[in-house]
Amino acid sequence: MSDISFTCKYHSPLGEITLACRDDRLTGLWFDGQKHYGSTLTGRTEEADVPVLRLAVRWLDEYFSGHEPQFVPPLSFTGTPFSRLVWRRLMDIPCGTTLTYKELTLRMAACGECGAGAVRAVAAAIGRNPVSLIVPCHRVIGSGGSLTGYAGGVWRKEWLLQAERSMAEGRLV
Repeated sequence: MSDISFTCKYHSPLGEITLACRDDRLTGLWFDGQKHYGSTLTGRTEEADVPVLRLAVRWLDEYFSGHEPQFVPPLSFTGTPFSRLVWRRLMDIPCGTTLTYKELTLRMAACGECGAGAVRAVAAAIGRNPVSLIVPCHRVIGSGGSLTGYAGGVWRKEWLLQAERSMAEGRLV
C-alpha cells in the first residue's frame, strides 16, 4: 500500500466535500468540518486528478443532480473488521429508505454478524464511516424516526433523506 493519499475538493449544495484515495480506491469522503474529518489520511497527501477521484466526482454529480448513481467507485475501508462489516451492510439500504439502528443491528444479528444487543457497537461504527454519502450512513435513524447521529450534521442528514425520497419517487431534487 502506498504511503501517499491523493485528495480533491468537490463543491456540493451542502458545502465543500473532500475526497481521498489511496492505491486506486476511495478511502474517504467528508464534508468539511464534520466529525472524524480526514480520519483515513495518513502519511503524505497531495491534491491530484486521478481516475478513482474522477469516478467519485461523477458519482457525486449524478447524486446531486437528483439521480441515484448506478455504480459505486472502488472503495477501501480502514477500520476494525466489525466496522468494515457494518459499513458494507449500510450499502444494502436502498436509496429513499431508512432503517433504525436497532433494525440494522437485528438484520446483522439474523446473519450471525453480531449479537442482537450490539446496537451501540453498530452505532459507533456508523458514526466513524469514512466514506459518507457513498456508504449511506445517513439512512440510519433513531427509534421513532428521530434524525440523530450524523457526523456531517443533522441538517445535512435531513436534506439527504428528503432528496433521496424525491429520487425514489422519480422527482428531481
